Amino acid sequence: MIVAEQKPIEEIKNLLGEAKKVLIVGCGTCVTVCFAGGAKEAAILGSLLRMSSTMNGDSKEITDVTVQRQCEWEYLDTIGEQVAEADLILSIGCGIGVQALAEHYPNAIVVPGLNTKFLGLPLEQGVWAERCAACGYSLLGLTGGICPIARCSKQLLNGPCGGSSKGKCEINPDVECAWQLIYDKLKAQGRLNLIMEITPPKDWRTSRDGGPRKIVREDLRLVMEKVE
Repeated sequence: MIVAEQKPIEEIKNLLGEAKKVLIVGCGTCVTVCFAGGAKEAAILGSLLRMSSTMNGDSKEITDVTVQRQCEWEYLDTIGEQVAEADLILSIGCGIGVQALAEHYPNAIVVPGLNTKFLGLPLEQGVWAERCAACGYSLLGLTGGICPIARCSKQLLNGPCGGSSKGKCEINPDVECAWQLIYDKLKAQGRLNLIMEITPPKDWRTSRDGGPRKIVREDLRLVMEKVE
């Protein structure tokens, strides 16, 4: 899932500027799960901003709404009237949601209320850890389901660096060495032969280095054409 965290309240207040009518838009998926941008967070943030603006003598009309997913047009269509009535939209979705709102409603001023951090999973209540860098080419079949791109601090593809010690990364003793994890997993599965295979230098064109990415499923497009 996409993991994000709320921007500092002072930064958010600065982003609102002179806007008098502010619509906070939450998202019901990833950022709800990480307690950053769901309906509850939108309501709390709205209350904080209303109190702050009243105390500063600059009362703003602040309302909030949460859509199921900010990254799909059909859900954004449901808030068209509210968007039109607002001077400014404060999105507390991920960076994709912010851009989707701005693209779908080109005349609206849209600002972010969150910082999008990484693709990760919850380890325990209130703790999320990065697990995928969305690099565009998965190596997980060769590494026991442990990603060396996201979990190795140096993104090494053929074993650990010289700084790894006692299963820990040299950057921080609390960070597990990804390649120690990979070795232990493959050994337990009886697949250590995989670690001996040399992985060539990564083709970063599948990642951001190749520019903005797009996936086109021609089979799905053909199906939709037939339906229409």
